[in-house]
Amino acid sequence: MSRVPAIVITGPGTNRDRDVAQALDLAGADARIVSAHALVESPRHLEDARLAVVAGGFSYADSLGAGRMLALDLTLGLGDRLHDFVGKGRPLLGICNGFQVLSRTSLLPGSLGHNAQGDFDCRWVVLERAERSNSIWTKGIDDPIHCPIAHGEGRYVHPDPESLAAAGQVALRYRSTNPNGSVDDIAGVTDPTGLVLGLMPHPENHIVLRQHPHHRRGGGGAAHLGLRLFETGVAHAKQL
Repeated sequence: MSRVPAIVITGPGTNRDRDVAQALDLAGADARIVSAHALVESPRHLEDARLAVVAGGFSYADSLGAGRMLALDLTLGLGDRLHDFVGKGRPLLGICNGFQVLSRTSLLPGSLGHNAQGDFDCRWVVLERAERSNSIWTKGIDDPIHCPIAHGEGRYVHPDPESLAAAGQVALRYRSTNPNGSVDDIAGVTDPTGLVLGLMPHPENHIVLRQHPHHRRGGGGAAHLGLRLFETGVAHAKQL
């Protein structure tokens, strides 16, 4: 089967776009990196894609709040096009700053606040798929995922996490120590359709074994690669 056309959406300050593109390439997609401004000028990039990722970083240096300016670019420039993209059954992923962006565009529930300890945190964490997850991105993933975090505003906030979990919209939880104080240990959430996923950790930074800090001591085997999220998303997009 041919490779899936995909786009990686960026803004000024995004720094994980090439990492995401590499992950998509390994997962079987042809990824094009497109800035939000270029996307607004030529929405055809979005229309031609079967999968999209809003990459992480510090868009607009997190001015006026993490992800706020990039979310405005996409909301004002594209209108309902991102919602229409999902309405066609196409998967959309937001990682770290991308999660913050998607939550501000109303594509994902809840919001992200400053880490509970008040500091920027960079460490490796272990994620596990939530029992009732309806996310197409986590489908069939039974083993924990190991990947790093790098954020200062990653504390997930939602007024009713129990109802969110009951609806299958909690996709991933921190199996290791909760690094930011997120409610109910939530690391990633999805929209009601399961097509849109937002998570704060960076699965694109564990796509080959040697990226794990303990790979020489047997840590982070193939079953724990973050690459599996991208493979699952691409597999879904291939069916469209």
